[in-house]
Amino acid sequence: MIREALPSATAKPTRIDGRRVRSARTKQLIIEAYLSLLRERPKIPTAATIAERAGYSVRSVFERFPDLHDLRVAATDYALTQGTAQVTARDFSGDRLTRLKSHVETRSWICEQWLPLWRALNANQGDSAELKSRILLIRQAILKRVELIYEPELSTLDETERRQTLIAIESLIDFESWARMREYNGLSFAEACQVWIHAIDRLLPPTPVS
Repeated sequence: MIREALPSATAKPTRIDGRRVRSARTKQLIIEAYLSLLRERPKIPTAATIAERAGYSVRSVFERFPDLHDLRVAATDYALTQGTAQVTARDFSGDRLTRLKSHVETRSWICEQWLPLWRALNANQGDSAELKSRILLIRQAILKRVELIYEPELSTLDETERRQTLIAIESLIDFESWARMREYNGLSFAEACQVWIHAIDRLLPPTPVS
């Protein structure tokens, strides 16, 4: 009898885990549907359109997210995770031009992919402490990345010049800066990258001789 009871005892956690996996998968698909709709049009999608795109009911959406604000926060956290993975996968060692190209290529892909979410995030932050904190985290991450990549050049500056250069580069590679090049000036991806490469190169001081 003990042997007969064991499969039953072990099967129950498996069923529970299966439900959790399916629920997590549903949540992920809803987030991806929300992001997909944002990329297609700047208007914030409704719960009904999100549900339709994900292939679920509106009820399923609100079972996973109490409201659309929570969905926006979850989508932002997903984007942060994805963006961090994209950045850390790049090699930022090498000479000045190698670092410039690597940095700009990575930053450009992030802007290309996440610009719609960034716009939605800023447009709908309102009084949301959660969304405001995510915006701050993103900006801080960009600054830290710039400091890391161009440390050889920045190390030659005094504190004031270093801060001014960091602010200038961070402003230059903002999401809306990328949008102006791509949407308003009609530059190709490669052309926009070259603009950033040349501009950052001019902002940086000479690379110290090792």
